[in-house]
Amino acid sequence: MSTSTTPPAGAWSGRFAEPVSEIVKRYTASIPFDYRLAEFDIQGSLAHAAMLHHVGVLSKGDLEAIRRGMAELLAEIRTGKFVWSLDREDVHLNIEAALTAKIGDAGKRLHTGRSRNDQVATDVRLYLRDAIDRISTGLRACQSALVDLAEAHTDTVMPGFTHLQVAQPVTFGHHLLAYFEMLARDAERMADCRRRVNRLPLGAAALAGTSYPIDRQFVARELGFEAVCENSLDAVSDRDFAIEFTAAAALVMTHLSRLSEELILWMSPRFGFIDLADRFCTGSSIMPQKKNPDVPELVRGKTGRVNGHLVALLTLMKGQPLAYNKDNQEDKEPLFDTVDTLTDTLAIYADLLTGVTVKREAMRVAVMQGYATATDLADYLVKKGVPFRDAHEVVARTVRAAEAAGRDLAELPLTELQAFSPVIADDVHAVLTLEGSLAARDHLGGTAPAQVRAAIARARARL
Repeated sequence: MSTSTTPPAGAWSGRFAEPVSEIVKRYTASIPFDYRLAEFDIQGSLAHAAMLHHVGVLSKGDLEAIRRGMAELLAEIRTGKFVWSLDREDVHLNIEAALTAKIGDAGKRLHTGRSRNDQVATDVRLYLRDAIDRISTGLRACQSALVDLAEAHTDTVMPGFTHLQVAQPVTFGHHLLAYFEMLARDAERMADCRRRVNRLPLGAAALAGTSYPIDRQFVARELGFEAVCENSLDAVSDRDFAIEFTAAAALVMTHLSRLSEELILWMSPRFGFIDLADRFCTGSSIMPQKKNPDVPELVRGKTGRVNGHLVALLTLMKGQPLAYNKDNQEDKEPLFDTVDTLTDTLAIYADLLTGVTVKREAMRVAVMQGYATATDLADYLVKKGVPFRDAHEVVARTVRAAEAAGRDLAELPLTELQAFSPVIADDVHAVLTLEGSLAARDHLGGTAPAQVRAAIARARARL
């Protein structure tokens, strides 16, 4: 972004006897970050101008001049030729001044019937609507990558954990689909949030509406808004939509952070379940053998950053009286950074998942170390008529004995198993195999490979 400090007259300069001090100018200016609203500001201004002409406030000649001037400004902005002025404080005054310099009085008439208060609220909503659409695409890409990886591992057995202790066998595909469900909820939240973002504040003017015969529904149609904000005070001061989006974004990042934590653990030699492609890792400046999972670690770290933005926005709004206050200038940097962080994270993660190499044998060995089929033995006893609490106690004693002998449950001879319960018969060993344990959980939401394949088919249909 190129900037200039050419001295324009402020939008309110006639009211004041002395100029704003240089330090206050720098402190209050938002152009260093709100310049990214430029295209949306132009979009909103063109719709406003069309409406003013539609209701007879703006002449056809002025409308054509505004459209011509805005097209030139848009080209300059997109090519980086536009010079942003700190003296003009924000994106709105920069564009208005540049437009007026190009087309004269028609540029001065553009602001009829609106305020920067409803103008910025409209710009931010247009920006965020576009961002949500891009983020939704990123979520689908990550979900698709998860499904692809899950499909390759519908039969790959791994330990399922509770308390980070081996609990029961699951398939790796089933484990991955848990994250698919998390991101599916995230996509639903984004779509729901978008509906509340997609409401038009323009027409509220500074806070009370305007005396001009405006047509807000006309502007809403021009800009693709589903509805208008129905109270002028609320329209200019509402930032619920930004908070709601940031909350939804924080949840997405939290889900990806949980997956990142697992990838980091699984990649460590103590687990050795997976490897990540080299393009997502770095080495050490002193230890040549190291391969560090930098991308998942940064995702985990950046989650705290997005969570912080949510708290910042909530705190920003908590003490504001109606209507607009300058405090609201502080909504943009956390919102913009949240959008940037989440957009980049989703793009990187969709690629990262294609670079996961699964070490099946290491996963299988890990399952065997934790007596993961103990629950299956308890279920077996219950099906033989043993009360569950009694079965639980029998299996606990059996596990203790197997642990002392350094053997898995499936390795215990039938005679030893029968010493713990006489109802145990030859068919018990089929129950104690990993494949038998997986196949037994053959119901909707279960980890049986057949159910995982069915879940993958449903997931693809949902995408």
